Amino acid sequence: MTADDSFDRLDDDDYPAYTMGRAAEMLGTTQGFLRAIGEARLITPLRSEGGHRRYSRYQLRIAARARELVDQGTAIEAACRIVILEDQLEEAQRINAEYRRAAESAKPADAD
Repeated sequence: MTADDSFDRLDDDDYPAYTMGRAAEMLGTTQGFLRAIGEARLITPLRSEGGHRRYSRYQLRIAARARELVDQGTAIEAACRIVILEDQLEEAQRINAEYRRAAESAKPADAD
């Protein structure tokens, strides 16, 4: 692996670049919170060769949303379920928009 390959990974939202300690620090939360949302299956961090948890930027955004809900008084299990449903809805809306664009581009020009 070259240095350029390593730098390219930093732009990858799914690259597990952050340790548990750094992730907790960035989110302003505890490592226990990260463990709890992992146990609730909201996020599944990858493991380093030494077995340490590693988080991606995408996972940190998901964790930040869960923390926001918990800070507002939502139970952690419920917060995790809400975040999962929000994520699924966003994906479904993205797919629907792609289908709409494809359908619009497939229409004959005289159909209007």
